[in-house]
Amino acid sequence: MLLKRITKVFFVLIGGGLGYQFGPQLFSFLNEMLNFGEVPAQPYFGAALGAVLFFFLTNWLVDYVVNTVHWGEEMLLKLPITDVMFGALGLIIGLIVAFLLFLPINSIPILVVGDFLPLFVSALLGYLGFQVGFRKKDEIMSVFAIGRKDKNKKENSGLAANVEHKILDTSVIIDGRIADICRTGFIEGALVIPGFVLEELQHIADSSDVLKRNRGRRGLDILNKIQKELKVNVQIYEGDFEDVTEVDSKLIKLAKVLNGKVVTNDFNLNKVCELQGVPVLNINDLANAVKPVVLPGEELHVQVIKDGKEYGQGVAYLDDGTMIVVEGGRDYIGTEIEVLVTSVLQTSAGRMIFAKPKLLEKAL
Repeated sequence: MLLKRITKVFFVLIGGGLGYQFGPQLFSFLNEMLNFGEVPAQPYFGAALGAVLFFFLTNWLVDYVVNTVHWGEEMLLKLPITDVMFGALGLIIGLIVAFLLFLPINSIPILVVGDFLPLFVSALLGYLGFQVGFRKKDEIMSVFAIGRKDKNKKENSGLAANVEHKILDTSVIIDGRIADICRTGFIEGALVIPGFVLEELQHIADSSDVLKRNRGRRGLDILNKIQKELKVNVQIYEGDFEDVTEVDSKLIKLAKVLNGKVVTNDFNLNKVCELQGVPVLNINDLANAVKPVVLPGEELHVQVIKDGKEYGQGVAYLDDGTMIVVEGGRDYIGTEIEVLVTSVLQTSAGRMIFAKPKLLEKAL
C-alpha cells in the first residue's frame, strides 16, 4: 500500500535526522560509560542507526497513522462540499489569527511556556475556526445571500427592502392549495423550498404504499406547476442541518436563519412554531377566514348524510366542506332539511357548525 510505504519512509527519515543530530552526543556518552573507543563518522553512523531503529520500532505506529488517515478520508468524502469548504476556510482564518498572535506569545519570559504555547494556541484556534466555519455555514451563506439581494434591489429600484421568505413544508405542498393562493397574488416575497423537504417528497413518491406514492407525486407536480406556470419567485435552499434529524425542526431552524415564515397546514407544526416564536402562515386559517360567516340563529338548507359521534346526531356538509353536526338529525339521514345554527366552533384545525332541525324547533 502506497500510503503505508510513504508513512514508513517518513518515520525512517525522522529517525535518520534524529540520529544525525544526537548521534555524536550518544556515542560520546557511551564511550565514557563503556570505553569502547571512538566511532568514526559519528553523525552518519548515528543517522543510519536511527533510521534502522525507527524502521523496526514504528510498525505499530505506521498502521495507526494509516488507519487514522483512512478514517479521516471517509469522513471527508461523506461530508457535503460546502461543509468542507467552510470548515477549511474557518481553519485558515484561525491559523492566520494564531500567526498574528505568535510574536506577543513568543515574548513571554517563561521559557517552557514560551516554547509550547504558540503551538497550543495555533492548534486551538485552528480547531475553533474549523468548528465555526463548519457549523455556522448556513448563517454565513444567508448573510451573503441577503447582502447580495439587497445590492441587486438597490441597483434595480433604489430601495433597500428585504425579501420576505415563505418556507413551504411537506404537508402544504402535498395539499396543493398553495398553488391556487399563489395564482391570486396574495403571497408576497419568495417561496423557499428546502432541499430536505424535496428529499422527503421524493421518499414519499417512491413509497411502496399506493396512497403515499400518489401523495408524493402530487406534491412534486404542484411544485413543478408553481415553478413553471406561476409568476412567483421560487428559491431552492440547498443547505441542511446535519445536527437535526426531524424535518419540522429543520424548518423551524431555517425560518430563524432566514428570518422567514413557515407556510403549513400541519396543526402540530403550527403550535411548535408559535412556542418557538417563529412566524407561521396556516393555510387552514386562511381557508376558514374566507369561508362564509354563519351566525347562531341562521337557517341553512343541508342534506344529512351520516351518523354523528354522539347518540342521535347527524352530520351534513356545506359546499366548502364545513361539517355541520345536527342534533337529533339521525332520523333525517338521506334527506334534505332546514336547520337552525346553534353555535360555531372555529380552530386552526377547521370549523364546525352545530345546528338542530327547524322542524324540531317548530314542534317545540
